[in-house]
Amino acid sequence: MSRLRAVVAAFVLLAAGASFAQDVTVTPDVVYGHKYGMALTFDVFTPPNANGAAVLNMVSGGWRSAWRPHAASQRRYQALLDAGFTVLAVRHGSSPKFILPEIVPDVRRAVRYVRLNARRLGVDPNRLGVWGGSAGGHLSLMLGLASDQGDPSAEDAVLRTGNRVAAVVAYYPPVDLRPLARGIAGENPNTRFPALNFDPADAHSVSPIVHVSGDDPPTLLIHGDADGLVPVSNSHDMYAALQEHGVESKVIVIPGAGHGFRGADAELAMTALVDWFAEHLAH
Repeated sequence: MSRLRAVVAAFVLLAAGASFAQDVTVTPDVVYGHKYGMALTFDVFTPPNANGAAVLNMVSGGWRSAWRPHAASQRRYQALLDAGFTVLAVRHGSSPKFILPEIVPDVRRAVRYVRLNARRLGVDPNRLGVWGGSAGGHLSLMLGLASDQGDPSAEDAVLRTGNRVAAVVAYYPPVDLRPLARGIAGENPNTRFPALNFDPADAHSVSPIVHVSGDDPPTLLIHGDADGLVPVSNSHDMYAALQEHGVESKVIVIPGAGHGFRGADAELAMTALVDWFAEHLAH
């Protein structure tokens, strides 16, 4: 095959968006809600050996949420897919357009939608896990520690559905937003992380560490002790709070790892993540 024909063939395969290596089926852009006229979406990656459990990945860095090419996402999720987990890449209303108290309801809605439509998505609503890193880790903890049973009076069937999950994995998450909120019209706005420019009075509601209770799902925290952006003390403090309330939990500290795992550190973290979800979701 000529180089030109090979390139064209590869392009056609990617454009089709139906399946990739190892027969993983990709269902792109499932709309789980609308916001200011814009669709909120997630992609579904279903392995051929799907075990019924699903992991919702919070696609969020600095509370910015962007679309990724499906092939790139699948490479990131391959270890979970190989273990039989369906993976959902959840995108939320992104910073800088939206601030944190506007973002948390999006990911809660995503869980509600998945639970309501679990049969159509081919997953068990009682075997949902959530995972993310940094801002995505924060959102995963919010889903695990601050869930509800839904609003029975809501007209929207999605909002009548609970958003409880069965297991959480959070990489290097910020866990207490109270010292970080800058105010809506503050004199010293956070230009690097605009999602933090919200009313400090709302910070309690979006700080996972203040929502810990004894019925929270099993939670794994993974952090590098050389993290210069989100200090490892965040995971130590979160773990202490979980242990105080009797929540099954574990913290793994990777020596020398910074913010964003790479190489052997990324492999170690992913192995621990898959093992955690296998233990708590697979059966």
